[in-house]
Amino acid sequence: MTQYFLTLPHDTADEPTMESMQEFDPAELEAMMAAVGKFNSDLVEAGAFVTAGGLHPPSTAITVDATGEAPQHTPGPFVEATEYVGGFWIIEAPDQERALAWAEQASAALGSRIEVRALQEAPE
Repeated sequence: MTQYFLTLPHDTADEPTMESMQEFDPAELEAMMAAVGKFNSDLVEAGAFVTAGGLHPPSTAITVDATGEAPQHTPGPFVEATEYVGGFWIIEAPDQERALAWAEQASAALGSRIEVRALQEAPE
């Protein structure tokens, strides 16, 4: 089965954190968390769940470049952007159509766009 990378974009330069999520309307936040919980449970029940996670904001990134004489560690993301990946799932699906159906459910649960990309398979 092919693995797919479902990503949750953040559409702003603002960096939402677990703390800033407390600013959401409590009822809306609870409903969203319940919908995401159900989505995750459905993935597990279907045998499609591989892993998932939320990412800290880009400002916490450290870019590593070991292509020169000495490794360089630079604070910050490797590219400046107004949008960035805030979280992800890796799922298994028999085909792109099923992966897109899972992404539709994730999008509805989060009230956000979801990007879907297949992971490359190792050459035979």
